[in-house]
Amino acid sequence: MLRADVDQRRPVAYLDRALPIAFAHRGGAAHQPENSWAAFEHAIGLGYTHLETDARATSDGVLLAFHDRTLDRATDRTGRIARMSYRDVAGARIGGTEVIPLIEDLLGAWPDLRFNIDLKDVPAIRPMMDVLRRTRAWDRVCVTSFSARRLRAARALLDRPVCMALSPVGVATLRLTGGLPRFGEALADKLARAGVHCAQVPVRVATGTFIRKAHEAGLQVHVWTLNNRANMQRALDLGADGIMTDETVMLRDLLKERGVWPS
Repeated sequence: MLRADVDQRRPVAYLDRALPIAFAHRGGAAHQPENSWAAFEHAIGLGYTHLETDARATSDGVLLAFHDRTLDRATDRTGRIARMSYRDVAGARIGGTEVIPLIEDLLGAWPDLRFNIDLKDVPAIRPMMDVLRRTRAWDRVCVTSFSARRLRAARALLDRPVCMALSPVGVATLRLTGGLPRFGEALADKLARAGVHCAQVPVRVATGTFIRKAHEAGLQVHVWTLNNRANMQRALDLGADGIMTDETVMLRDLLKERGVWPS
């Protein structure tokens, strides 16, 4: 039998909101330029409490809220961010109009909100941990990455626990095994000690079976990136605990209809 605290699936402050959690992916890129102040402000105006973004660092260690390796696609300038100083990057404009925010500034601007931050490369790891120390935003951040190695490196630098998402290796293991019943509560305890409290997965992974296994392991399941109503409804019906979307208005309206949008 599972312990009650494992089954609750809200074990840390970052996840202490009523379920399901709505995440504004890159601030809500369907409505404003991705990862821009305008996007985050729009999502907050809709009532979003969880903002998803990405972290990349310049050559001098300044941590940006930016997705791509280079400036080329999303801004009016070009160049690989990790090889450029912040002075060189600062003049770039997302979509030709919007400045690139700093992660530290976002955390400082909205001290009551939660941020889901994807570490996009190795140079971002130490600056991210430095930002957490300066802002003391330990309970307001979930750190995620497509690299188990980056997550391990981040964990090694932490001064105190921070919510983390299950690594891709962990997701694959959970998919291919019988989940908690096979390994016992030791699996849930091991994940909790490592700060892992959620699995953030694409819609193709978020089957009913996977969600059940994750819940048995004490993990919430957050599904990305759902931008049509049918996929949102299906994920919620299967028991997903959170949805990440660019279509922030669509998700808000759907959750309102279902009576689960936070007032």
